[in-house]
Order: sequence, then C-alpha cells, then structure tokens
Amino acid sequence: MQDIRNIAIIAHVDHGKTTLVDKIIHASKIFRENQEFGELILDNNDLERERGITIVSKNVSVRYGDTKINIIDTPGHADFGGEVERVLKLADGVILLVDAFEGPMPQTRFVLGKALDLGLKPIVVVNKVDKENCRPDEVHEMVFDLMFNLNATDNQLDFPTLYGSSKQGWMSEDWQKPTDNIIPLLDAVIKHIPAAKTKEGSAQMQITSLDYSSFVGRIAIGLVARGVLKEGQNVMLCTADGQMKRNKIKELHVFEGLGRVKVSEVSSGEICAITGIEGFEIGDTVADVENPEALPRISIDEPTMNMLFTINNSPFFGQDGKFVTSRHLRDRLMKEMEKNLALKVEQGESEDKFIVYGRGILHLSVLIETMRREGYELQVGQPQVIFKQGENGERLEPIETLVVDVPEETAGKVIELATQKKGELLIMEPKGDLQHLEFNIPSRGLIGLRSNVLTATQGEAIMNHRFKAYEPYKGTLPGRTNGSLISMSNGPAIPYSLDKLQDRGSFFIDAGEEIYMGMVVGEHNRQNDIVVNLQTTKKLSNMRSSGADDSVKIAPKIQFSLEECMEYIQKDEYLEITPKSLRMRKIFLDENERKRNSRQTELA
Repeated sequence: MQDIRNIAIIAHVDHGKTTLVDKIIHASKIFRENQEFGELILDNNDLERERGITIVSKNVSVRYGDTKINIIDTPGHADFGGEVERVLKLADGVILLVDAFEGPMPQTRFVLGKALDLGLKPIVVVNKVDKENCRPDEVHEMVFDLMFNLNATDNQLDFPTLYGSSKQGWMSEDWQKPTDNIIPLLDAVIKHIPAAKTKEGSAQMQITSLDYSSFVGRIAIGLVARGVLKEGQNVMLCTADGQMKRNKIKELHVFEGLGRVKVSEVSSGEICAITGIEGFEIGDTVADVENPEALPRISIDEPTMNMLFTINNSPFFGQDGKFVTSRHLRDRLMKEMEKNLALKVEQGESEDKFIVYGRGILHLSVLIETMRREGYELQVGQPQVIFKQGENGERLEPIETLVVDVPEETAGKVIELATQKKGELLIMEPKGDLQHLEFNIPSRGLIGLRSNVLTATQGEAIMNHRFKAYEPYKGTLPGRTNGSLISMSNGPAIPYSLDKLQDRGSFFIDAGEEIYMGMVVGEHNRQNDIVVNLQTTKKLSNMRSSGADDSVKIAPKIQFSLEECMEYIQKDEYLEITPKSLRMRKIFLDENERKRNSRQTELA
C-alpha cells in the first residue's frame, strides 16, 4: 500500500492558489530539465487565463519522498461554489491560502465553511508576505476568529500556520525568516494531513467529476471510498432515482503528475478515473454487484438567479454563429448541466425558450462566454433573482454579504450607492490605507452595482459578495435611471446623424456600424426611451456657406463587457450574443408592437 494524501487548496480569488500549485509541481520535478512550461499550469482554458481566475476544479498529483500527494485546485469564487462542494468530497484535508494584507475574504468564508463541515483538517498558509503593508500576525488572528465563528472543532482550531510567497517560491514557519523553497509546506502536509483511509469491504466510489474523451466517451472520476476496483470488474451504478444499472469497468487510471497512468486495480483512498461506465451523473455511486450500497448524494446550495435563454431571432441572426437553432441550444444546455452541478435548466413557455438557473451573474456569464466561443448564437433576458415563500406565506428574497475595500475619500459615494439599493451598512473600519465596508444587500441590488461603484471610485474599489440567507422582501428598488436610444430603421449608422444626436445621450455604436430597427444604440439623457433615426444623411445643395462643412466630432462609443451588458438591460430588452458581437435590443423590434404590448401589460 502506498502512502497517499488528498488535499484541496482553497482561497479567495487572486490570493495565489494556482501559483502555489505551480511551485509545488516544480518542486516535485514533474517536468524534465529541458521541458518548456508556462505559468498557471492548471488554468488551462482560454477563459481562465484571460480572466485570471479558476473556474473548473482540477486534479494534479506530485510525489514527495515515498508519499503521493493528490492536489485539487478549487475555484475561489462563490459563483462556482458547485465546483467546490463536489470536489471537497475527494479531500482529507485543506490548505487554506490567505493574503497577508487582505486577510480572509467573504468567499474564503464560504468555501472554508464547507470544508470544516466535512471535518477536514486545515493547514493555513499566509501568502504574499513580501507585499507592502502586509500584516501576517494580524491575519493569523483573523483566520483563527473566522474558524471559531464557523464552529470548527478543537482539532481543526489547532491548525499549523506557514508564511511565505507563492510567487517567489518559498514557505517558512516564521515570516521574518524566509527560506529558498516550499519544502516546509510539503513537510506540513505529510505531518498534519491524515493519510487517505483504507477501508476493507465491498467496493464503493462516488463520482464527483467527469471528463470526456472522443475515443472512450465519458470518464467518471472519484475517490474510492471502500474496497478495491479492478479492470474488467462488473459493478453496479446507483443513480439519483434509486435505480441500479449493471456496468463493466473497461479501464482504470490514476493521476500521476499532470496526466493519468493506466493501472489494473485501485484501492480505497486513491482518486481514479474509470472508463466504460454508461449513463452516470455526478453524485452517483459505483458499487459492488452482489451488495450495492449507495453513498449519500453531494448536497449543493440552491441557485439564487435565473435568466431566459432563447434562440437568436434578430435581423442579423446566423451571420456569425454555427449553432443557431433551438435544438442546438437545448443540447448544449443539457450537456452543461451534466458537469455543472449548481446549474439547472427548465423548458420555458415555448419550445425555443429555456430558463437557466445559476449562482450569480459571473456563473451564468462564464457559461454564455464559453458557448459564444464554441460558435453558438443566442439571446438572453434580464437576470432575475429567485424569490421563495416563507412558512407564514411572506415573500423571501436572497440577501448577500457585500464587502467593499475603497480609498477613504470615495467611501461616502459607495455607501450612498449601496444604501440606494437597500444595502445596510454593518461594518466600517480602516484597513491599511483603505476603508473596509460591509453591507447586507439584496441580490437584486447587486445587479448593476459593480459598474456604478467602479465609476464612482475611479476603478479603485475592490468588491466581493457571497450569499448569506433568504430574508423577507425588502421592497422595490430603483431601476436604471436613464432610458434607451432605439434605432428607427436598418442600415449603417451615418456619422452626420450620430454627430447631430450627441446631445440626446451616449452611444454604444461606432459610425458606419450596421444596426437594425429596435436595436438599443445608446443611453438617453432622460428617463424615457426614444426612437432615433441614425440613417439621415446631410442634405446636399450647390450653395456653400462658411462653417457649414465643419468636421464631425463624435465621442467614442461606450464599450460594455458581457457582464455589464447582462446587468444593463431592462425587462423589455434582450441581449443578443454571437461569436463576434454583443448587441442590446428591444424584445419587440417594432415601435407600435412595443406600445401595444405595454398597454396590455398595464391592463393586466
């Protein structure tokens, strides 16, 4: 039997998880001397590299002495909590990584709470002690207080602490005595994290992750909880609805370095990948044929937000994308639901509409961005939070804890913006040269708040939020204060028209860009929507007058990211998403149809 340690690395976004995994990989000499490798080895899809965040959790295995350490890199964002909840089932301990200046953040609390509930032993790493203004000792106290508040056991509270810098590649038990390697961390893992348990008995393995190969199909990944799995063995698959399906294991693989190695058998305590299992879902149990016993299902927190996904039916549909029909959209969403546990999809009121439930704007926008890059065209509606009925029949809505670190001179603006959205200020205290603000705020209030806060603070605010609980409805919130500028007809936007209409508002389009009737081309200065004609050209005459031919000076267009577009649109608007473009539009393109619909809504 080999000595195995299964550890998950948990931390807030951008506190250095994936960089630390890089350094552990380098320290264990997985690469040959002449082999090329980049940074952030595990963040291997384009979206993760561009955004600098981990979205999907991944496994890697390193050897230290005679011990094999399976490392699971988890996302730090609460929106990807579904990823965290399923992979913590693989671990026997966690490395909690905390920034030496920022300390534990709200999303750290979310993931750490899940780990402590599962009884996992933590090792605390105070990272980035080379930064200015860092306060490692104070942060250590804050971590202890946080664990105490999360009802950690005495054994969990007696955690070892290491200090260091993932970027510079060193760890030490005393932050004032730097070393030149991260070996002290690997020693701490061997000393404090319990070895993977070996359990005798009939085979049991819960599927916590899946992979896909075009050669062998779907691959089930999980931790063997009991007994031994062998190549060619007949097994029983225990599904969510209580069915038992007979299957046969074709091949077994274990994680070795950044890849996988084929083996003939896997004993309990080891993480493995199985090919040959048909029709499984995450959470199902692979069990013994004679005596099948299912393990308890993975519990996942409920989604807090939904959005309408529908096919693209704008005048420009099919120009950029390869997949444009409702069948393509349905198949893609169903495929996503297999591996994205926190996502739910329901059929909408017609065949081409789907209600997609997720954890937040970021969770849904990553799905949309991925689909967009794969060549899908679709339209989405305004994000809606999910309300619930209380025991006494009252209406409940999701409330979140919002944390903002902001320069002192702009703190007042942030408080004003948050309180307009029904936010309650709980804590206001200095943190280095920043003001640390904490609010309780409805999830509805967060939609569109980030861009307003960044504008008010010249981009210097650091915002984080996490779901707290369902609480009584806080009343109506002020919506977007400005109306939309809507195109009257189809065709390219004429520079002359854009110039003449600049006093009406700001534009989201450039001169010469193709637009269509009903498309939202800008933001009006006032509260109402207005229809504008951007196809008017200058009347030509043979008379000349001084100053008549002044050059046109048009302000640059406002450029929105995908999340900003999702937060900006109103109830009567769609966001059209194609591989090359993001366009906002009215649901009803014709002005008369819009008026008829609004009258019917008022009567109803």
